[in-house]
Amino acid sequence: MTKAEQTGTVTSPEVPDPEDFIDPRAAVDRLVALYQTATQFLCHEFGKALGGDIPSGRIRAFYPEISFTTSTFAKIDSRLSFGHVANPGTYATTITRPDLFRNYLEQQIGLLIENHGVPVCITVSNTPMPVHFAVANDASITVPQEGAAEFTLRDMFDVPDLSTTNDHIVNGTHKTLPGGAEPLAPFTAQRVDYSLARLSHYTATDPEHFQNYVLFTNYQFYVSEFEAYARMMLADPDSGYCAFVSTGNAEITTPDGVLPVVERLPQMPTYHLKRANGSGITLVNIGVGPSNAKTATDHVAVLRPHAWVMVGHCAGLRNSQSLGDFVLAHAYLREDRVLDADLPAWVPIPALAEIQIALEQAVAQETELEGYDLKRVMRTGTVASVDNRNWELRDQSGPVQRLSQSRAIALDMESATIAANGFRFRVPYGTLLCVSDKPLQGELKLPGMASAFYKSQVSRHLMIGIRAMESLRKMPLERIHSRKLRSFAETAFL
Repeated sequence: MTKAEQTGTVTSPEVPDPEDFIDPRAAVDRLVALYQTATQFLCHEFGKALGGDIPSGRIRAFYPEISFTTSTFAKIDSRLSFGHVANPGTYATTITRPDLFRNYLEQQIGLLIENHGVPVCITVSNTPMPVHFAVANDASITVPQEGAAEFTLRDMFDVPDLSTTNDHIVNGTHKTLPGGAEPLAPFTAQRVDYSLARLSHYTATDPEHFQNYVLFTNYQFYVSEFEAYARMMLADPDSGYCAFVSTGNAEITTPDGVLPVVERLPQMPTYHLKRANGSGITLVNIGVGPSNAKTATDHVAVLRPHAWVMVGHCAGLRNSQSLGDFVLAHAYLREDRVLDADLPAWVPIPALAEIQIALEQAVAQETELEGYDLKRVMRTGTVASVDNRNWELRDQSGPVQRLSQSRAIALDMESATIAANGFRFRVPYGTLLCVSDKPLQGELKLPGMASAFYKSQVSRHLMIGIRAMESLRKMPLERIHSRKLRSFAETAFL
């Protein structure tokens, strides 16, 4: 443990003075050191308190911080939509888990230094680190529930503060206090820690396994196809894939590796086909409904993935469609309501050309159809997302009229939420659905209804999503992270 100094009734670890850095790697090394100092101090002191050595005052450590100051209005000559600020001033962000975010931090800090020609300052912030997040990476320590310990937790240690854990920055509602620093990154350290903990809980896999390209689905039987593809890739030494991670962080690195049978799946089973640089593919089964879709994307967003795509099932609304046909969304009718408080319904959710092209080309490659012939199995149009799975039982005049007026060709419960949250969080997004029923034409999703042709589409559908992600992986960041996702007042960090 570092030497502790006691000031009044608050005991904190000793830390170095603020220091400027022009080397991104050295800057992140300092962030790692500051973070380790804080977490080791809190873990040690909390362990002592649980053992009966109750502190006489408050024990407190702080998140590390990156700050940056520029004094010029000079326009930055950058083709990137990130990595620079538009106006002079001081910008800052608190940081957690710099070990997990090392590649991201080095990249973002490097761009900032290169574009502005000034150093970044690494220091300790004035934001206390909650003890729950500090001990999260130490399996030997757990925080007991309120009243279970021999001391009042909040009198001795800082706990998560929901009043400062919010999405004000990404929602565009953040207000900087007079004399304060503008936000440098889209999320604060506490907001990131909150989501990292939730990801572990909902997916039963650790955040470090998540890859930069994320597929969301709403059916578990896509998983067996994903595992089969993963084993095939692990058998190919030239594939670039190095491991497959399943529920409970079970990991295999060979095609014949054994994965344990899971007695109970988590709420959102998640699987990771990994590459050494994090550019592999993660598959998340979010289940059914816009609430699940929002929950998953709220938390995956803090990992700053390069793209996420929905590959789920939908109701086909046109008689010309057949079970197993594909729908490439180019617009969204947002009747899910779950994001209205964060992203008003009047905000348009544009289709992103880079994602659309990758998905369309993947469909063409997988089906071996091109041009006009591709329309035999894929339609492009508006996807409507609703919050009522049994919408068919309502008065048909209202829903059907709106669907017709919107020119919707498919309906589901998750796609608009995932796309809207991608827009909100500046994560490139897309949707490719598979028609599983046609309720307006009397083809309901009932046991035994799916044809052999539709069942065969599961494998084809997943492969299209994988092909699209592998195509996007080869795309330069300045293309995939386009300005369409950035406003005129953005954080420098992606």
